[in-house]
Amino acid sequence: MRAAWIDASAGVAGDMLLAALVDAGAALNTVRAAVEAVVPGEVRLERTRVTRAGMRATRIDVTPSAHDHAHRTWRDVRRLIERAPLADPVRTSALAAFARLAVAEAHVHGTTTEEVHFHEVGAWDSIADVVGVCAALHDLAVTDLTAGPVALGFGRVATAHGELPVPAPAVAELAAEWQVFAGGEGELATPTGLALLTTLARECSPLPHLRLERTGVGAGSRDTPGRPNVTRVFLGTPVPATTVDAGGEAVVLETNIDDLDPRAWPSVLASLIEAGASDAWLTPILMKKGRPAHTLSVLCPSQGAEPLRDAVFRLTTTLGVRERPVRKTELHRGWTHVDVLGDRLPVKVGHRGGRILQATPEFAPAAELAARLGLPVHVVLAATTTAAHRAALTTGAPTPHTLTPEPA
Repeated sequence: MRAAWIDASAGVAGDMLLAALVDAGAALNTVRAAVEAVVPGEVRLERTRVTRAGMRATRIDVTPSAHDHAHRTWRDVRRLIERAPLADPVRTSALAAFARLAVAEAHVHGTTTEEVHFHEVGAWDSIADVVGVCAALHDLAVTDLTAGPVALGFGRVATAHGELPVPAPAVAELAAEWQVFAGGEGELATPTGLALLTTLARECSPLPHLRLERTGVGAGSRDTPGRPNVTRVFLGTPVPATTVDAGGEAVVLETNIDDLDPRAWPSVLASLIEAGASDAWLTPILMKKGRPAHTLSVLCPSQGAEPLRDAVFRLTTTLGVRERPVRKTELHRGWTHVDVLGDRLPVKVGHRGGRILQATPEFAPAAELAARLGLPVHVVLAATTTAAHRAALTTGAPTPHTLTPEPA
């Protein structure tokens, strides 16, 4: 799995995002081929090295090859993309981004999505940006895309419809439900850039835990003193939250429920753990009118909250979920095995700073062995603890080098 995170803290435009992805390693010839497949002979893409407020960056200049470019409707653009020989993921992403852009432009101009004309983004360069970004992401094999808050700018800007306030109406429409701020004077985010970001990025979040492979820096056309006019992309492999020792950002999801069959709760908790929750538990409470109920609490990494919210709604009868951020500090953990009653059972070891702090037998394998031998589970657990002590798996002992990341 490869993840990418977009830093739009200085703004975002379609050509800036495309340049950042090319700078991060996407093949420009692959991008050109995808754009040429949609609008053959209409657009040239050239790469140059530039600096923005002293920062090195890549600039992708998108220029017309033909003298006359008709303004196209969303129906026209959709037909071009659908008929072009593109990879299916590129086609799907490009259609989704353009559809979002069409809905926003139609709402702003009071027309239908089918008939909206892409005046400001000019059909040829918007196609180059949208198809190019989707092709670049596919070329980089990005499977998970997130982005940070977006700088929109402030002031006024001249458009084909006259002078408009910044952020422009289409940008404001596209920014709905995203985290935004001004960030500086002028137009810092364009409709095409914001349509791509809000369509293709899974969520607005801080830089996720990554084993960073490379970064890409894409430049805008202006060079503003003291503020690099760039969009950045961070590319890498996701690092599981369990490998983060301290300072991990987490979320607790909670809801009060008084009308779920109590027999369903064990399967609800098990399903939430399987869906990625770090922990899930119930607290008995008394609600209004003296109704006995439970508070369901779900602890999860910040980046994994959305699917768990969906799981809570799907698995329970609740009508709402509240949440609060928490700070979670975890021990590194690993597993080893010890000989117990003719078998080998796993022991979970929590460690920090090269020393063991916890060593605990895994319950399920111990219970299975107890059932096979016809013994009480507590007897097998006690025997496993004794075997762990004999193997020097005790508090304060050096962390073994033979620990594995999984209990199997």
